[in-house]
Amino acid sequence: MAELPGAPHRTTGSTLLHPLSGLLGIPLDQINFVACQLFALLAAFWFRVYLGPSHASSAVRHAFATLFGIYFAVFCFGWYSIHLFVLVMMNYGIMNMASIPNIHRYSFVVAMGYLTLCHISRIYIFHYGILTTDFSGPLMIITQKITTLACQLHDGIGRQPEELTAEQNRLAVKSRPSLLEYLSYLLNFMSIIAGPCSNYKDYIAFIEGRHVHMKLLEVNWKQKGYDRLPDPSPTGAVMYKLCITLVSLILFLTLTKNFPMAYIIDNEFLDKTPFLSRLGYLYVVTQAAKPKYYFAWTLADAVNNAAGYGFSGVDERGTFRWDLLSNLNIWNIETATSFKMYIENWNIQTAAWLKRVCYDRAPWYPTALTFILSALWHGIYPGYYFTFLTGILITLAARAVRKNFRHYFLSSVPLKIAYDVVTWVVTQLAVCYTVAPFVMLAVEPTIKFYKSMFFHMHILSILVLLLLPSRPQAHSTRKDQNQAMLNSVKRKDK
Repeated sequence: MAELPGAPHRTTGSTLLHPLSGLLGIPLDQINFVACQLFALLAAFWFRVYLGPSHASSAVRHAFATLFGIYFAVFCFGWYSIHLFVLVMMNYGIMNMASIPNIHRYSFVVAMGYLTLCHISRIYIFHYGILTTDFSGPLMIITQKITTLACQLHDGIGRQPEELTAEQNRLAVKSRPSLLEYLSYLLNFMSIIAGPCSNYKDYIAFIEGRHVHMKLLEVNWKQKGYDRLPDPSPTGAVMYKLCITLVSLILFLTLTKNFPMAYIIDNEFLDKTPFLSRLGYLYVVTQAAKPKYYFAWTLADAVNNAAGYGFSGVDERGTFRWDLLSNLNIWNIETATSFKMYIENWNIQTAAWLKRVCYDRAPWYPTALTFILSALWHGIYPGYYFTFLTGILITLAARAVRKNFRHYFLSSVPLKIAYDVVTWVVTQLAVCYTVAPFVMLAVEPTIKFYKSMFFHMHILSILVLLLLPSRPQAHSTRKDQNQAMLNSVKRKDK
């Protein structure tokens, strides 16, 4: 994001590290962010070793995680962190006073409404020179957690098991959490700064020391070749993720600053550069914009793993997996051959949240409503809405192309390779075309960009949807099938 002139040392939080910011020439808000995450990493190792379930009670672990999280929020965001605490306490009141049939609706409206008001206020506080790391980031994560817990509480108390999908049954919460459990889930030091959102039952199992055992039972660890219950260590996974973090940081400090997105709408660049070359440069600048996300999300994942949280089971080779909270799969992102595959591997936990609170619960137009919610959650900058509305169009078009043509290319290996190469190129360029407004934020540069690209992806997507036959949305059908299957199982049990 662009910084205002003279803004390298602006921050809403602590100025303790101002000399380091001046020495490195890096904005103070980013210095504070990295410092908190690195300190959280050290605290997470200490938390696992000295405050593990065998050394400390659940109450002590909850209290430590909460107090450190509050401190990090105040250090990074100063008095703006009060927004986090206000939202948390408002929704705790709703959770305890609202009726179960409406608890998820009230929680959603209040959390998303407060988040939206804060997004609007940021327009007046920071204008378009927003800080890279401001209070809205943690507020967005807390909003995800509040709405996730409210929906899962509604599923666990207000609905019958046969009404739920298998995943909803597994994650349903059967009783309201205590104040300490609630604060710990929302404000713990491992996720307060950069997330990710996790499920309440998984977090409580981690605090109580049941997390790893629960995941091993889910994958039936005896069939994986172990004669006794293993005790997997996260150290290897943490070291691997820290290496990715370091590489991402180096790429951010070199590539990102040298290939700004704004250059693709520079008048001289547009006048002198052919269309195909502009497409190529668009791919380059989009790649250059990714390392900061790779850095922040991978470091956040490593912090949770260092504390012992994030174990997801054992893979087919018998290797322990620590990707329960991973927010991206870089290999799948860079090799994606469909828009859907790209989205599923980018900001994974947010995609899971959107699916659980919107897509799986929307009675009509789940794809469109999910994209709209995603845009509203991100903020009110016009560029976000250009991105997500374009994303709806391209997703529907890509789905139609895949359903109508993919089966023709599966008969031989050469055809399949040719199909994969073509779809990889189209997917990567479509993503670049779609996300450019997300970085530009404003209307004028977005329209200028799309004009320079001749609106080609919009036009192609509309033609595909008009010309290719489409199949009916199977969203409601899947729900009916899940319910029928659960009813069948229930009858057999009786």
